[in-house]
Amino acid sequence: MKRLLETIIICALLTILPGLTSVAQTVEQHVLTLDDIAALREVGDPQISPDGDWVAYTVRTWDLKEDKRVTHIWMTSWDGARTVRLTSSEDGEENPRWSPDNQYLAFTSGRGSEDGIDQIWLMNRTGGEAEKITDLKGSVTDYAWSPDSKRLAMIVEDPDPDALDTKDDKDAKDKKEKKTPKPIVIDRFQFKEDKKGYLGKRRQHLYLLDLATRKVEALTSGDYDEDLPAWSPDGSAIAFVSKRGKDFDRTENYDLYVIEARVGATPRQLTTYEGADDHPDWGSHPAWSPDGKYIAYLQGGPRELIEYAVRQLAVIPAGGGSPRLLTAGLDRNVGKPRWSADGASIYFLLEDDRVTSLAKVPARGGAIERVLAGRREIGSFDLGPNGKVAVLSGTTQEPSEVFALENGGPRPLSRQNQELLSHLKLATVEEISFKSKDGTTVNGFLVKPPDYREGQKYPTILRIHGGPVSQFTNEFMEDWQFFAANGYVVVAANPRGSSGRGQAYSKAIYADWGNKDAQDVLAAVDYAVARGIADPNRLGIGGWSYGGMLTNYTIAQDKRFKVAVSGASISNIMAGYGTDMYVRDYETELGTPWTHPEVWQRISFPFLHADRIVTPTLFLCGDKDFNVPLLNSEQMYQALRSLGRDTELIIYPGQFHEINKPSYLRDRLERYIAWYNKYLMPNAGASKVANVGTKP
Repeated sequence: MKRLLETIIICALLTILPGLTSVAQTVEQHVLTLDDIAALREVGDPQISPDGDWVAYTVRTWDLKEDKRVTHIWMTSWDGARTVRLTSSEDGEENPRWSPDNQYLAFTSGRGSEDGIDQIWLMNRTGGEAEKITDLKGSVTDYAWSPDSKRLAMIVEDPDPDALDTKDDKDAKDKKEKKTPKPIVIDRFQFKEDKKGYLGKRRQHLYLLDLATRKVEALTSGDYDEDLPAWSPDGSAIAFVSKRGKDFDRTENYDLYVIEARVGATPRQLTTYEGADDHPDWGSHPAWSPDGKYIAYLQGGPRELIEYAVRQLAVIPAGGGSPRLLTAGLDRNVGKPRWSADGASIYFLLEDDRVTSLAKVPARGGAIERVLAGRREIGSFDLGPNGKVAVLSGTTQEPSEVFALENGGPRPLSRQNQELLSHLKLATVEEISFKSKDGTTVNGFLVKPPDYREGQKYPTILRIHGGPVSQFTNEFMEDWQFFAANGYVVVAANPRGSSGRGQAYSKAIYADWGNKDAQDVLAAVDYAVARGIADPNRLGIGGWSYGGMLTNYTIAQDKRFKVAVSGASISNIMAGYGTDMYVRDYETELGTPWTHPEVWQRISFPFLHADRIVTPTLFLCGDKDFNVPLLNSEQMYQALRSLGRDTELIIYPGQFHEINKPSYLRDRLERYIAWYNKYLMPNAGASKVANVGTKP
């Protein structure tokens, strides 16, 4: 079987790998352009084969012809010598998972589905075309192989009750277009979610697929959602996560459950913590110990702190009992726990100041060891046989790639962006620290143009991250590099409210948005000006989501910025109540508008005092955004237009909170640079935009 597989791979290598060979010769370099950004490949989800010989991973690219982003599956041999692309359909594929017996590689794909319904496909390692092994009316959102490779546990969405059954119906498309949609009935506390739209009674449940018979059976049912399936080592049970309390829409109280892997079994609740256990948004599956006696998972912080709370690594007996917190004294977020093969240690991702490292801790508790640290961002990892570890890692100068961890350091496996990077002259990125107005130390980054000259003052853009509980890290930032390629210095701060510095630092802005965090980002600009790098007369500001919100807060209290860009933001916070997806957070952090109107009014000052804003501001948003809906950008645009300020509103049709369409992604960067140029580099103008849009 291995010989046949290697023959297939060698043939494929002759045709698809010329761009992945080592670039030893000197090449002419140029600054990053929009064409280069379109050519960058986003690597993710490394998975080591059970024999340890290969690592599968995903690669997302821009399909400019179809104007969409598409993900495909590749794999590289453990020695790094051979790489092959495994899938190539127009619809793309994701979630590669090896069968434990090393016979198959499964993945999910919406191939051939007009509605984008993902099914599970199976690729035999001996060769041949991938086979679709499920034909469900609802999408498969997650799945896991049983230890004996004979079954799959799946999380499957309920089908759309109003969808037409198009199977064997030649006129289905016409019927679908002519069908009048039914009225939307809302009776839930939280009734909106970005990408999903209005929430009704559709749920997602745990199913079991028998590989030999292709029979699919439901293990759970009811008015609940299940997530994150994980098999016990003996294949007798499946752990999963669900939120089943009374009126559960009002809480984030996810708990861990275990169910026998047979139809008719009753789920057994394992955790009873009032906060979140393994919240699906954290992307961390429960992890069984090799002997099946324990389960490692993530426990959130106090429920009243919502996203500001720090997540900890917990271990609980699989039969029930009290959990042990292994990172209680760490005061840093952790993620994606995995047991070592001998059960002695648990590996996990450790978020710290501007970095994410791979760490491990003794399963019985003890000192935490950083397995792979440094000034890098590790997005995910996988453990293989014989102690093999694969990590997805990137730096400020290199987009994330897959590496083998050997001798305490990373060895490259994937080289998806090597050829492109060899032609680029990138900006330098420096880590910085400075004092805020009240003496608090704030950390961030300073980006200098590729041709930076010491002693020269540059037009400078302050960039602000979303969240707010997130942070800028040592990862490759396309927009930073793009701005720097166009002659700008970029300053990026992690103000209070950011993660990576502990719970107290994150919760410092609790119900007090636009105060301490605004002081912190202003201090970043002061720092760059004091160093003689930033031109105080040519300052810009901008961000997306909370980055757009903090942009609005900042320009409403400081007039130093000559130009601003505010993406998917909100300033009239009361307008968010009932129109976006954050009702639980609002009521927990701010109280209800009718019981605490003074709080809502205070943090809405950029809108209620829009007359204080003099900065020309560009607003942008997707018209399908249910995260921070378009109406919020419309309000701010209307307010500034009413005041006679220079402002524009850009609406991206059919886009959610995250802009996905390549033409819109390019358009957004073009508009960013044109808007900044208009006020900070008026002599650059349109010609500069045209130059960065075409690669030399």
